[in-house]
Amino acid sequence: MLAEVLAMLQLRPGATVADGTLGGAGHATAMLQATAPNGFLYGCDRDGAAIEAATQRLSGHAGRFEIRRGHFGELKGWVPAGSCDALLLDLGVSSHQLDSAGRGFSFSHDGPLDMRMDDRQAVTAAELVNGLPVGELARIFWELGEERQARRIAGRIARARESRVIETTAELAAIVEQVSPRRGRKSHPATKVFQALRIAVNDELNGVRAGLTGAVTLLKPGGRLAVITFHSLEDRLVKQFGRESSAEHEWDAGAMRPDWSRPKKPVLRVVNGKAIKPGEIELRENPRSRSAQLRVFEKID
Repeated sequence: MLAEVLAMLQLRPGATVADGTLGGAGHATAMLQATAPNGFLYGCDRDGAAIEAATQRLSGHAGRFEIRRGHFGELKGWVPAGSCDALLLDLGVSSHQLDSAGRGFSFSHDGPLDMRMDDRQAVTAAELVNGLPVGELARIFWELGEERQARRIAGRIARARESRVIETTAELAAIVEQVSPRRGRKSHPATKVFQALRIAVNDELNGVRAGLTGAVTLLKPGGRLAVITFHSLEDRLVKQFGRESSAEHEWDAGAMRPDWSRPKKPVLRVVNGKAIKPGEIELRENPRSRSAQLRVFEKID
């Protein structure tokens, strides 16, 4: 959604921007080009391989960017407050991560059950799958993957691990298929289980909350925040954040009547009430973008 992001961020020469999810630096490169000749970019990513790739790709813009390895929720710790004209958060997993069997994000390539975006952290998907109580596994699959067969799948995993350690993506996908056979479905039956485990391993939803709050601090008045989500949990969270941040009234928990509300000053304006989705050309060129949704907010003066 590169064209849509650039159009909504309204970048201009000399602008200061931030990319909290560098990945392969495709968006970052375009943002630096749009802010040339003297714009500046702050960027970060949890993935060490992404940092290396981004640094190399952006080398032609030497002196115009600063990159650090870390979570986008930590940007506010080193990027000056109120310094950014635009900030982008492209959530989810990059194609490079999905296509790297050794990262363990996908059942399409057999590899270790890892799923860490930052390989410096200790917890892996294998530890959750083999170590969590069956009830906790079921909760993760239901709450973070919206998997209807959560209890049955968790139970089947618990039985399987009694005789062996579940170590690979193929092993886990096969266990899920025992409960929920594919039977001609377009999506693999393990899709939601893998999503849930990835979110749990990387504590993604709490990270999104921290990143959204921090982004407001970093933006200048009139600066714009663009967020691309890839599943309903992320999108609901981003949408709710925008609704609360743009509201002119607030209520105490449990308040039942409109007249119990208090006036408050909104900090954001919702730029696009309806999420922007990829166009037909992008969907043909990149089928993985089919679930992407773009929401944009503007910081109020």
